Amino acid sequence: MTNQGVSETSEELRSHYIDPSKMEWASTPFSGIKMKVLYADKDSGMSTVLFQMEPGAIVPFHEHTGLEQTYMLEGSLEDEEGKAYPGSYVWRPGGTRHVAVAPRGAIFLSMFMSPNNFFTGEKYNLGQ
Repeated sequence: MTNQGVSETSEELRSHYIDPSKMEWASTPFSGIKMKVLYADKDSGMSTVLFQMEPGAIVPFHEHTGLEQTYMLEGSLEDEEGKAYPGSYVWRPGGTRHVAVAPRGAIFLSMFMSPNNFFTGEKYNLGQ
């Protein structure tokens, strides 16, 4: 199989291969929650993030300002509308407000179209 034209592709148009297993977990402003930012666009706020939550960790009350998608890898993530378990997928439209908890801990992949708005007054933009 040949990749004609690959060597001629400009840097900004090339694929970006990421190995999350070689990345360190970074802290977040929230107790018991760590993350690995796989993609972030500082202009739009769009991001793809691998999260790790300790048992009992809580994502405080926040609003999704754009579409949010989550695929569960381990543990569970719960809110007042339901529970996500390994292999399940949940999406939330912009404007959704909730608190999420990981009773037994969790690892999940989330994609955000824009930064979440936490009701402490700030937007948490992973692209900054």
